[in-house]
Amino acid sequence: MTRQNDPMASGLRERKKQKTRAAIRRAGRRIAAAHGWEAATIERIAAEAEVSPSTVVRYFPVREDILLTDEDDERLEALLRARPAGEEPLESLRAVVVEAIGAALAADPEELRVRARLMAGTPAVRARLTETTAETGRRLARALADRTGRAPDDLEVRVFAAAVLGALREAVLYWAERGLAEDLTALLHRTLDTLKAGPSLPARP
Repeated sequence: MTRQNDPMASGLRERKKQKTRAAIRRAGRRIAAAHGWEAATIERIAAEAEVSPSTVVRYFPVREDILLTDEDDERLEALLRARPAGEEPLESLRAVVVEAIGAALAADPEELRVRARLMAGTPAVRARLTETTAETGRRLARALADRTGRAPDDLEVRVFAAAVLGALREAVLYWAERGLAEDLTALLHRTLDTLKAGPSLPARP
């Protein structure tokens, strides 16, 4: 009999959960890409992923999270914590974000484009994006606090994290709203350069 605290059994269960979660995400994104988000019902996603509707709801109580959530938050936090200790926080974030986006574009550029289009064009997805950004912000604040010797709830840490995440969100929406034609990596650099320069907005020459 397998013991509940058997590390091997726990590892197998976790891998199975990850595979199920990934299958549901792929199904939802395929349906949304082909037919629009409204067509991506729980029942249709379940059939595409070959799971029950209750399984979809158990893994994703909020349907929009099928599009918006993945393991990126944990990976980005780990990458940020691994950056050189004396590096300026904004430059650490620049390196981490550019690396992550580069990897996503190399692995599955169409998935990233689909997600961006739906974020920009679907009100429910866009609203949920704002909500899920809060958890990402808490992770980012913890990592930044550890790197700078501050508390995660310091005002400066919270403002910095919120400013960066808000700016990156706007960069992705800008990219999608303009037909995904521009170089996303260049847009991210431009976005972070704007933050680095401070809150000024000179008129165009």
